[in-house]
Amino acid sequence: MSASDLLAAPPAGWDEPALPGEPAQGYWSSAFAKLRHDRSAIVCVLVLVAVVVACMAAPLYARYVLRGDPFQSNVSGTTMVGGKEVAVLQQATNGLGLGLTPIGPQWRFGPYMLGADSQGRDVAARLLYGGQNSLLIGGVATLICLTLAACTGLVAGFAGGVIDRIISIFLDVLWAFPIYLLAISLSIVLINESLHIGPITIGGNSLAVPMIIIGLVYVPYVARPVRGQVLSLRHSEFILAAEGIGASPVRILWREIFPNVFSTLVVFAPLMMALNILTEAALSFLSIGVQPPAASWGTIIHDGDGLIYTRPWVAIAPGIAIVITVLALNILGDSLRDALDPRAKVRLH
Repeated sequence: MSASDLLAAPPAGWDEPALPGEPAQGYWSSAFAKLRHDRSAIVCVLVLVAVVVACMAAPLYARYVLRGDPFQSNVSGTTMVGGKEVAVLQQATNGLGLGLTPIGPQWRFGPYMLGADSQGRDVAARLLYGGQNSLLIGGVATLICLTLAACTGLVAGFAGGVIDRIISIFLDVLWAFPIYLLAISLSIVLINESLHIGPITIGGNSLAVPMIIIGLVYVPYVARPVRGQVLSLRHSEFILAAEGIGASPVRILWREIFPNVFSTLVVFAPLMMALNILTEAALSFLSIGVQPPAASWGTIIHDGDGLIYTRPWVAIAPGIAIVITVLALNILGDSLRDALDPRAKVRLH
């Protein structure tokens, strides 16, 4: 999806032409009506709701199904399989028979339904708890990114001149860094040292560290399209009219320009959250994202790296969760773009 596809939001108060005998619909009412008739968007919303509900039910699963703590090692634990008590970690049978192999998936709703990891911890329980952190980091990082990008793009596009040049150079510098290289560099520094923001101190093992890092590195990807849209609106007739009646720059930005930019931010939201979830998983897989004892989908994949040939579901299960969530978010983002872009119907026909 190109940046030009995202810059099609109409001016505030735009109304879709009504058919004869039908009342005129507002911009947002028309967009929601399109979404209600978009089956792919509805399916994606239902999938995302199911993922969120399942992850939020993690404490219930741990308390009433697993009846244990999924964050504590259980190397000497046992479980019931077919009416028999078996060890969670069993003697390896392949190769020289050295070491221990965790119990495999039981494929039934109950303890160790997806098997155990190398420390005897329930994979299903950790998958649900890890989903909480992955979704939380992705969501908060998206809010940070969109907020900073909106403020930066609005100020740069509206102010112009030296301010626009300085902000643009700063965005270009961030843009020049490979995303993952920049995120990895910041993660290594901030994990080893606490982050001090005024009177607030954030420890290296806090979830706020990956939230802030991921939120910052993607700011140029949103700020540049927002700035371009503000530049295109800066000399519009309704902006000149607002200036003519003596409206302050702050009022023009908030009441006239921001409503036109808001639809662009709405379209970016699910797309950026998908990118943020993937970035968090990559950083956590490299052990520079979510830090133990907390878990995320990326850390669980890392835990299953050494079991890929014996118990592959330790890594496959969180991988499938990431694929389903990211795919749903991307499809939803495309549906939002089509619903909020008044020229989408023209382009598709």
